[in-house]
Amino acid sequence: MHPKPRANGTTVTEFILLGLVETPELWPGVFILFLLAYMTTVGGNLSILAAVLVESKLHTPMYFFLGNLSVMDVGCISITIPSMLVRLLSHKCTVPYRACLTQLFFFHLLAGVDCFLLTAMAYDRFLAICRPLTYSTRMNHTVQRVLVATSWSCAFSNALAHTVAISTLDFCGPNVINHFYCDLPQLFQLSCSSTQLNELLLFAVGFIMAGTPMALIFTSYIHVAAAVLRIRSAEGRKKAFSTCGSHLTVVALFYGTGIFTYMRLGSIKLSDKDKAIGIFNTVINPMVNPLIYSLRNPDVKAALWRVFTGRRPAT
Repeated sequence: MHPKPRANGTTVTEFILLGLVETPELWPGVFILFLLAYMTTVGGNLSILAAVLVESKLHTPMYFFLGNLSVMDVGCISITIPSMLVRLLSHKCTVPYRACLTQLFFFHLLAGVDCFLLTAMAYDRFLAICRPLTYSTRMNHTVQRVLVATSWSCAFSNALAHTVAISTLDFCGPNVINHFYCDLPQLFQLSCSSTQLNELLLFAVGFIMAGTPMALIFTSYIHVAAAVLRIRSAEGRKKAFSTCGSHLTVVALFYGTGIFTYMRLGSIKLSDKDKAIGIFNTVINPMVNPLIYSLRNPDVKAALWRVFTGRRPAT
């Protein structure tokens, strides 16, 4: 650490990220494992994006949002894992203060867009199943673009608010972060000034960023479930539940890990459990999303076949 003189003491100019494991002998194995996970995640999500672009059957609002979600997932994992891999290779665990805040900003920006895109997808399912006669007008191209633009605007405001708030804190003592990327709970622990206002901001904004979308998703799916149960055709019910089930699985994983990470205000000590949840947030969730959306969806599987082979599957 290279301290800089300050009126009331010293200020930290870099942090030390301990990473997932502190034993150097395990670093090569961790490097290979997470390099493979990174390549799988990027490849899977870009494959979904390519499938959405090349297959005309997937030129619908649902898959427009799914394509955007795939881009966000690639961004989320690219914000955290490559820098961790570089540190494992170089055996250098330090990260500059500004780089730490930059990582924090972009991670919350992309995760915030994810949050609202999942809400937009639930709204799309509600309109498609509960309001089919007006679906094409209520979910036209303009509405889709407005929903994506709104997602970016809200996420940008959230990320900027947290980054500016964290930059007002003093870091004048310990600079060791027991994690593999910079995030709010870990920085709160290191601050030598009061973080009460920051935690209140996290709770208040978290309610808007998570509570409101979750309420909208829950309300949408109550109406969807009621409408699906009224469908007489067993095949129709199966198709509707298949699409909605994939989306609900992604929602449960995303919000479950997010709530565990950020809604535990007043937690005195962070543990290795937070690293495990961090792996879910940055690696597992983005990696399994393509599988969840493609395994039970014949249209997506057919589009992926066309992407990889250049021809349509035999019928």
